[in-house]
Amino acid sequence: MTGARQKVVVTGISGNLGRVVAKLLHRDAHVIGIDRRPFVGRPKDVDHVQVDLRKKKTDEVFKKNKIDAVIHMGIMHDPRMSQEDHHSFNVLGTMRVLECAAKYGVKKVVMLSSANVYGPSPENSNFLTEETPLMAASRFPTVRDLIEVDMLAHGFFWRHPEIETVVLRPVHIVGAAIKNAPSNYLRLKRPWVMAGFDPMVQLIHTEDVGRAMIEALRPGRKGVYNVTGPGEVPLSSVFRELGHKPLPLPHLLAKPLLSTLFKYRLASYPPEELDHIQFLCMVDGTRWTTETGWKPRHSMKETIRSVLGE
Repeated sequence: MTGARQKVVVTGISGNLGRVVAKLLHRDAHVIGIDRRPFVGRPKDVDHVQVDLRKKKTDEVFKKNKIDAVIHMGIMHDPRMSQEDHHSFNVLGTMRVLECAAKYGVKKVVMLSSANVYGPSPENSNFLTEETPLMAASRFPTVRDLIEVDMLAHGFFWRHPEIETVVLRPVHIVGAAIKNAPSNYLRLKRPWVMAGFDPMVQLIHTEDVGRAMIEALRPGRKGVYNVTGPGEVPLSSVFRELGHKPLPLPHLLAKPLLSTLFKYRLASYPPEELDHIQFLCMVDGTRWTTETGWKPRHSMKETIRSVLGE
């Protein structure tokens, strides 16, 4: 980021990725975090407003401060939460943030989405571009909110051309403190794999995603971008690097068994996620790297081993 010290609102700042962004950004900008969770270990020069994004107090943050940019990561991913609560927090919270950005003259909005919006499928081509239809909702009910948030950003982009809007769709984010489905799965000592399948997967280190979010703040950046990590690798190679021994299971057995385990809280991996270890969902990140010159700093080995805290 260049120029005078800006005021940047970061939603979801108390999460693990939010903390990474705050750490990378706070020396160059006045960071104001909005999160209903406490921010333990907050840098002294980072402001934290502990409030639900859906509340009117969110408007007050924008009204009292001349906000230059917003990084919106305040999206909840909890497969055990009801669809109604998910929809209310993610979609209504995003709508509030976008309304505030338009109302109070914000010049830049950076939205965190995910490459998961495309959805793994046996019909997928090797590398999906940003123009690929977002088909994950048909197979993953929990991703519907994320797709709706992504589409809200699309609509905002066209309705407010005066605001530079960037939507980033990173591949599977992994890291030591990350508790999402991919990281939880890769930490398993005896992970299930689908017998007869060894899909190529794309991973990106948490810190590289944080760097990409900040790169998107630069003047002139706007549009939708897939963000990839250090490359592609077979799932079997990931487990060899981690020293884990997968347990092959037939798909017809795996899904009902995992559904039962998940229902009784004996597993933290949602059964819908099994498609990710059976079918392809690789994306083309050429547009992002070509337009920005951005490159991940963490190698594939470092990215894989980051789930173990190494």
